[in-house]
Amino acid sequence: MILTRIEKLKDEPEKQGKALSEELSGYRSIRDVGQRYRIVYRVEQDRVVVVIVGVGRRKEGDKRDVYAVTQDLISDLEIDLEDDEY
Repeated sequence: MILTRIEKLKDEPEKQGKALSEELSGYRSIRDVGQRYRIVYRVEQDRVVVVIVGVGRRKEGDKRDVYAVTQDLISDLEIDLEDDEY
């Protein structure tokens, strides 16, 4: 089910889902499996690449909420990349 929805991102991913804001600005989100799961992704236009950064349930206020977990993951990756630059 989720994999099928991800496959659909091959065609015009920038027109699917909704743009996210605040800490997840630059990412998009689509729903799947009866609206329970979210797929968080970013479109890299210059290389025509869709980067899936999170898949999970939306549970606002829960530490396992897909947006909270994805935000933490992205923050950790940015810190690791900054450390590698030095």
